[in-house]
Amino acid sequence: MMEPTRYSQPTVDFILRRRGRLHIYESLEAAKTALIVVDMQRAFVDEGAAIETAAARGIVPNINRLANALRAAGGTVVWIKSTYGPRPEDYWPTFFDHVMSTEAAERFRGALIDGCDSHGIYDPLEVDGDDPIISKNRFGAFIGSGGKLESLLQQRAIDTLLITGTVTNMCCETTAREAAMLSFKTIMVSDGNAGRTQEEHDATLSAFLMGMGDVHDTETIVSMLGSP
Repeated sequence: MMEPTRYSQPTVDFILRRRGRLHIYESLEAAKTALIVVDMQRAFVDEGAAIETAAARGIVPNINRLANALRAAGGTVVWIKSTYGPRPEDYWPTFFDHVMSTEAAERFRGALIDGCDSHGIYDPLEVDGDDPIISKNRFGAFIGSGGKLESLLQQRAIDTLLITGTVTNMCCETTAREAAMLSFKTIMVSDGNAGRTQEEHDATLSAFLMGMGDVHDTETIVSMLGSP
């Protein structure tokens, strides 16, 4: 579990100069809101997993709470899965051939091939049978799904996204930035994202709050939905 996000005073001062208040969105219309759960797969969340992000286990109760509250209020929950095979088109050469060593690439990709146990969503997460599940083959769930995520959201008249999952400063941040660029009102959930370090986690949320969208914690969002 990550610690509560801390914003530096210069960050707060900049935001207040820019818009006169720290946060952007103070209410939610559930029917137009989707919770996007990014990469909460066994490969990342299981203890001892090949590409484990240990802090991700700590955000599971918050994601479940948000998902249940949003469904009850008439909103949408979408699960995003990183998928890097077995289809040749799911192989990402820039990442696997250049960013990572051969050994690291084989370990990373091998854990996220469709059909592997580690590719599945972490067992304690409460996935409803009606929740859409979308695969992506890049960090961002919009470009990585070949437009499937955007199409789904448009079909459901969604205009607001709540971003949760792991890793905060990689797939979650990329997805959130894509969403903001596509004109979705986007909120990163501070205690619904998990990073590898607190410093990286806080830096991402600070930057997002400054220039892309909003950041709220689970308690605030549940209150905005009018749920217990």
